[in-house]
Amino acid sequence: MTVRFLLDTSVISAPISKTPNPTVIANIRRHSDQCAIAAPVWHELTYGSRRLAAGKRRDAIVAYLNDVVRPSFPILPYDERAAAWHGEERARLERAGKTAPYVDGQIAAIARVNGLVLVTANTGDFSGFQGLEIADWQNPA
Repeated sequence: MTVRFLLDTSVISAPISKTPNPTVIANIRRHSDQCAIAAPVWHELTYGSRRLAAGKRRDAIVAYLNDVVRPSFPILPYDERAAAWHGEERARLERAGKTAPYVDGQIAAIARVNGLVLVTANTGDFSGFQGLEIADWQNPA
């Protein structure tokens, strides 16, 4: 099936959160064959897991990333097209007096240039980007 959705860190982390949102999990399951993650999301997941102290929680997260996420979802690169779109958007936002977090801009760029819906629990972090389709899977449709 064709990739339609780019999952943000907030969404791909939902299944292993202390209080998993059942609606997010159901949507991930329903659309799993249509989902990908961005290379910066993989970075955030890897970095976050490796910052934890050694122990059961860290081992469980690392296992989830390596055994579930990595084999289940393609990781899309931050490439030349994404970098160009990101640079234009950063400049536009800056002229408007807004500053978007750099990594959020990378993730938005990857979604935008690949024609994907960005799925996030943090819609406000991405709302300033032009031409970006955003979805929040936290609430039942």
